[in-house]
Amino acid sequence: MRDEIDRPDACELTRLYGSDAIARMLRRLGTPYVALNPGSSFRGLHDSLVNDLGNRDPQMLLCLHEEHAVAIAHGWAKVTEEPLAVILHANVGLMHAAMALYNAWCDRVPMLVFGATGPVDAARRRPWIDWLHTSRDQAAIVRPYVKWDDQPASLEASLASMMRASTITRTAPMAPTYVCFDVSVQEAPLDAMPALPDPARHVAPRLPGVSEADAEALLERLGRARAPVFLMGRVSRGAAAWDRRIALAEHFGARVVTDIKTAAAFPTRHPLHAGAPGYFLSEASRTAIAEADLVVSFDWVDPAGALKQAGVAAGACEVVNVTPEPLMQNGWSLDHMALPPSDLTLLAEPDRVIGVLGARLGLGAPAWRPDLSPAPAPAAPAGRAITVDSLSDALAGSLRGTQPSMLRVTLSYDGGRCDFAHPLDYLGYDGGAGIGSGPGMAVGAALALRGSGRLPVALLGDGDFLMGATALWTATHHAVPLLVVVANNRSYFNDEVHQERVARDRGRPVENKHVGQAITGPDIDIAAMARAQGAVAFGPVESPAELPGVLAAAVAATREGATVVVDVRVRPGYSGDMAEGMTEG
Repeated sequence: MRDEIDRPDACELTRLYGSDAIARMLRRLGTPYVALNPGSSFRGLHDSLVNDLGNRDPQMLLCLHEEHAVAIAHGWAKVTEEPLAVILHANVGLMHAAMALYNAWCDRVPMLVFGATGPVDAARRRPWIDWLHTSRDQAAIVRPYVKWDDQPASLEASLASMMRASTITRTAPMAPTYVCFDVSVQEAPLDAMPALPDPARHVAPRLPGVSEADAEALLERLGRARAPVFLMGRVSRGAAAWDRRIALAEHFGARVVTDIKTAAAFPTRHPLHAGAPGYFLSEASRTAIAEADLVVSFDWVDPAGALKQAGVAAGACEVVNVTPEPLMQNGWSLDHMALPPSDLTLLAEPDRVIGVLGARLGLGAPAWRPDLSPAPAPAAPAGRAITVDSLSDALAGSLRGTQPSMLRVTLSYDGGRCDFAHPLDYLGYDGGAGIGSGPGMAVGAALALRGSGRLPVALLGDGDFLMGATALWTATHHAVPLLVVVANNRSYFNDEVHQERVARDRGRPVENKHVGQAITGPDIDIAAMARAQGAVAFGPVESPAELPGVLAAAVAATREGATVVVDVRVRPGYSGDMAEGMTEG
């Protein structure tokens, strides 16, 4: 479904420029949208997108901040597993976007990021401003957390770099690529349109298939395991792959552990699902891992950390690691986590390995089928204050009869309330734990889900929302249905938890933990901020009694096509697993 806004007047081209070739190459790469905040360093390319391509294929998504542009592309990729294009203005735009790029890197999502620099030839720079927008090695700002970068010096090289960037970002393990165009190349006139690389002749490489020997080695271990456990981490959104995961677990009677950092990977109501998903392991998940004689990690984020949380001693069980992660590790970013033990490591994508195992075993459809009967209606919130738990229950009640996709949940969310029966039921966190990513990623995911019949819902913290609130303007401008519920505790509560831990360790007043953390005096009118972006807004909601009615109205408005924000004042609090995991050590 493509919106019809921002269609420019028809333009008859009398002369071609370098940026026209770059724009046409971008169209060839197949991205339907390009997210950007305008900048003079790519004014030529902007003109070509408008007047040569007619702002279609790709269509520009105007963003109010470069960080939002990358976050929107990130959210899009979490749904589609395909790259969206982003254009960033010179070095200053790239610096604005750096945090969002780190999130996308850590989350292993594909993204085509393009930038621009002032004239590399110093003699062609305008006084002052071109010098500020020119850097010698622009990608050095983000090189540790992009997969590949280039700063080509000619049009032919620029087109080749775009093609290379597309194949690299689509190759597992996926992450953003960055290409920086010289403004002089964009604005140089052309005598004729050059030949453009053909994406059909430059398909993305695939990792080698699973060998018979490796498949047999893994099957042999699974066959003799008495208590196998699968750690299901970064896997695909495909429904068929989802069913194959279930069938493999059922065949071997393997307990399955999932988490909230990554998207839905296994049905939470399945009898083999062990413990509640969380940012850290629940007690039931730790017990299942501790009792395992074989742990198979399917691209789990931090498998060594999971074994440590479960108290698994070195050599206490066999460990198999199925992941392409070693191909992505570098010396700057430590997002590769601690070095996990492994008796067998398969450098492969988990769903491909599971597919091979299922085929060798002759597995068919899983025995488990989702319970389509509606979940029991939660009890009406009681007491004088709304908690995150009562908000979660009320939100679940308001979504009965819809097909929601939870795009994000707060750090304070209780994983025991997760009810995931489809790979699009939940999309995971942001990868790099960079606060402010939530609104932009929600917009990108909701855009990707538009027309799918799913209701996009994001449960965000107030700090996350406040840092990224202006991302909502892009959603309202493009009429993207989206429901954002803000669990507003009026504090950077995660840091209050840390300050409490420090105070207790040092014998200092716990009562002072709010100083420098509380977002009060004055309270911020989140609903007013949302309305300022063109969203439908409700709140602040402070009474448990009024919460169900407000959420029902918000869901109805979202189903009618609106971007909706609900400000809910909640009492601060974390689950025990989260508080312990965040402050341990």
